[in-house]
Order: sequence, then structure tokens, then C-alpha cells
Amino acid sequence: MKKMEVSRRQFIKSSSVLAAGAMVAPYVITSHAAPVADLKVRIGLVGCGGRGQGATWDAINGAKEHGIKDIKVVAVGDVFEERAKSFAGREGLNADKNDKIEACFGFDNFKKVIDNPEVNYVILATPPGFRAQHFAYSVEKGKNTFTEKPVCVDSATARLFLKAAEESEKKGLKIVAGTQRRHQQGYVETVEQLKNGVIGDVLSMACYWNQGNIWNNPWDINKSDLENQLRNWYHYLWLCGDHIVEQHVHNVDVCNWVKGTHPVRAYAMGGREALKGPGEIWDHFAVEYEYADGSRMYSQCRQIDNTDSNVSEVIVGTNGTSNPAGTITFKTGKVWRATQGRNPYVQEHMDLMTAIAENKKVNEAKQVAESCITAIMGRESAYSGRKTSWEDVIEGEQNLMPENLVDLNTPIKPWKAPVPNTYELS
Repeated sequence: MKKMEVSRRQFIKSSSVLAAGAMVAPYVITSHAAPVADLKVRIGLVGCGGRGQGATWDAINGAKEHGIKDIKVVAVGDVFEERAKSFAGREGLNADKNDKIEACFGFDNFKKVIDNPEVNYVILATPPGFRAQHFAYSVEKGKNTFTEKPVCVDSATARLFLKAAEESEKKGLKIVAGTQRRHQQGYVETVEQLKNGVIGDVLSMACYWNQGNIWNNPWDINKSDLENQLRNWYHYLWLCGDHIVEQHVHNVDVCNWVKGTHPVRAYAMGGREALKGPGEIWDHFAVEYEYADGSRMYSQCRQIDNTDSNVSEVIVGTNGTSNPAGTITFKTGKVWRATQGRNPYVQEHMDLMTAIAENKKVNEAKQVAESCITAIMGRESAYSGRKTSWEDVIEGEQNLMPENLVDLNTPIKPWKAPVPNTYELS
């Protein structure tokens, strides 16, 4: 049977669900209201790598779309001095070229950035192993924050971030996370339909991030072990959490969003087959997640060249299926398609600025933490070859952070890739 296309107008007329869905996410597609245009934004960036620089430009572009004229970067920080100074010297970060940007470096750079009295808009974009510590400090200082994902890599950082998330709620801080699909119009419209039951009960979900090899910087014998790991952070567990946490969390987050909760158990497998040389991460995972109601979410992620790529999610319900990026296919053959909005990497900053200017509640700290913990639960099951529970992560003893990081010459333990049947859950 040929599938029938259903316009948005027809869908609204037949169900009125879209209108109801739009009402529950009022801050997502923002207006250029005067209070927003009048906002004074003073950015403090922690982490001057590619994602940190990208997030800063996204914030600047979002401010421009809002009509905000009073925006500038006042402080940037990075472990590496040359990286902080290089980005601080970039043109376009401030309208007035005479404004000097404070360049902070060393392991305490985050404190210098956040403590800057001008900073009122913190961007956290270091390697993920540091995120919970930096977020907790930003919350302590009462700063509205954009935090990149992931936000934790082990039990210790999960608890630290969750505690800070609770404190940020009490303080009424505005927090947006780098799970940008939650600000992407196609996803927003579609997920609201799913949550309003247009495909009936959700029976199962699947999510994927399968791609080629990830970047891998060579080991430099002229640098310390710590500096080598920091410059190749994606390949070390204490810094990255493995790609199931660092990257695949986007897709896991979509499924948790649709479900409205997190899984309670995971049963997984995976391995390190194609990766060679220094590094601890694996290159493929497959996880079966179980929610409290018994429903399942099936997860795949892979980083191996010359393999099929797939970055998507699939939701299966009693009355149809959905790609939550923007389509719903009913058992009748009818297809509904969402509209697509602006770049979600820009939209998420526009949403944060709107919430700050108009004092609207937006706090994504807990939800991004729960999705990261979900990914950690899958990783730990795969590493150990055993089923893991939610409590195994949030009540566990795992703490991957090296002790007493002082400078780049601080000694750290030798790297070691996990091996099933020898890896122990902690």
C-alpha cells in the first residue's frame, strides 16, 4: 500500500495533539522580545578546544539572532596556556576590539574564569572528566550555565553532578545542556506527539551511533604521560568515559526523553577490535536496556572504518512507529512530518538567554545527568560482561580521576584497556 503524506494542518485538525504539545515547551522556539534583546551577556568559557570554541560562537550567533547587542567574551580558560591565549586573541569575540579577554590556564583555570565578576554566562566545554567539578563550582558561585555533555564519567562524578543539579534548582539557576536535540524543532514537535500517545503505548525503542574511526592523536615521547592523555583525551576513560558516554549519549537521551524516565538495568557487550596503539576506549558496544515497566531500549554504537553508518533513533508503538527527528508513520500508512527550525546548536543558547532574560524556568542538569548515567551503566555492563543496575552506578565506588593533579608533569597510572572476565564492577 502506498504511504499517504499528512500535512501538519490535517494532523492538527484530526487530533489537535500538536497544539497541546507546543504548549508544554514554550521556551523552545523563542521570540525576539524586548527583554531578551536588552540582555547583557558576559561569557566565561572553560575549555578552549573545538567544542568550546564552537559553543562560544553559537552563543554569539544566538545573541545576534535575538537582537542582543551587549554581548562579549570576558574570560576564557584551558589547561594549556597556548590554547587559552590563542582563543582569547581571536577577532569577533567582542564588538569592541579594545576589550581585553582574560586568558586563564592551568588546572585551576575554571575557578579564575567563573570567579571573574563580569561573567554571568558560563560555558563548560572541557573533556568530560572535569565537567562535574566545574559545574559544581559554577553552581556554587550562582552562575547561569551552558554545560556540554557528557556531564559525568563514573560513579563519583555522577553523584557530584546530581548534587550540584539539585542545588542549581534550589538557587533558581538557568541551566542548558549540550544535548541539542531537545532544542531541535523536528525532535521537539515529534517527541511531544509521542508523549501525548499518538502511536499508542511505546513497546520498544532503538538508538544508534555507528560511524568510522574517531580522531586519534599520536603519542609524543617528548611530552609527559598526563599531557599526552589530555591532548588525546577521547581515548582515556577518566577524561572521556568512552564513546558510548561521550557521543552515543545523544541518542540514549532521546529515548529517555520519549520514555520520560531512565532504565533500571543494562545487559551489554562490545570490544576493542580495530583500535590500535595507546588508549583505553572500545570501538563498539551493543546494549539492551530495561525500564521499570519492563519495556526495552536497544542501543548500538560503533567507531570502525568501512562499516555502515547510522545515527538515529526508532520508537515502536502499538499504533505506529517514529523517527523522533521528525516523522511518525501510522499503521494506516499515513505519515506525519514535523517542521524543521534553526540550527539547534544556536537554538539552545537562544533558549538559555530567553530563560535568563524573562526569568523562565529552564534546568536540564538532572535530565542530562540521568542520560549520562544510563550510558555509563551500559559501558560497565559491557566491560564486565555482567548485568548492571542503576544503583550500581550511582551508589558505586568508581572514581576514575587521577589524584592531586597539579601540573602537566603530575604522574598518573599507566593506561589499560578494559577486558571482560577480568574487569570488575566497582
